[in-house]
Amino acid sequence: MEFGSGNCHFDLTLYPLPIRIPAKKMKHTTVNTYRKDKYYPRVVRAVGKILARTDVVAPSDILIEMGNLSKINYEAWRTGQVPYLERVFEGSLSKANRILRIIGFHVHDLNMVPRQTVYHQWGKGKKRILRFSKSGDPNLEKAYSRHYIWNQSQENKLKTINQTTSEQGDAVDQGHSGTIEK
Repeated sequence: MEFGSGNCHFDLTLYPLPIRIPAKKMKHTTVNTYRKDKYYPRVVRAVGKILARTDVVAPSDILIEMGNLSKINYEAWRTGQVPYLERVFEGSLSKANRILRIIGFHVHDLNMVPRQTVYHQWGKGKKRILRFSKSGDPNLEKAYSRHYIWNQSQENKLKTINQTTSEQGDAVDQGHSGTIEK
């Protein structure tokens, strides 16, 4: 094929156009599907470990417990060295969103009470409000900053912790997620 004038020749058969491969379809986590999600067992284990220590569960604590956020990066964000928390999240933003949705569904099933919290910068100087997401989407910011409070008896708490850790341990050992009938 000739382009322009003169001796310029360009053969398109030597340089074919790239073929576009369709991307994987994004998984949408719903109330009906969240227990089948591959991150569900990890979220349940993390919530159980946190409940064993305290009555308040925060998404940032769950992400640290799951290994998707290091304590050092979290503290750097809290001191204002990182502009938003998602910047130091270890994984994709769609993974973070899925985990946040699973957390919301799981703590709802545990009848925990949601409470909005405002995160202020640690350290000396101006205590600015910290940002969680790159986009600054208000719904996403609320999801990250929402803490969940255990409001039932300590007996029920121990029962829940033991139940979730034993069920999830069995499920992981057998390569399944969710409840295993015995």
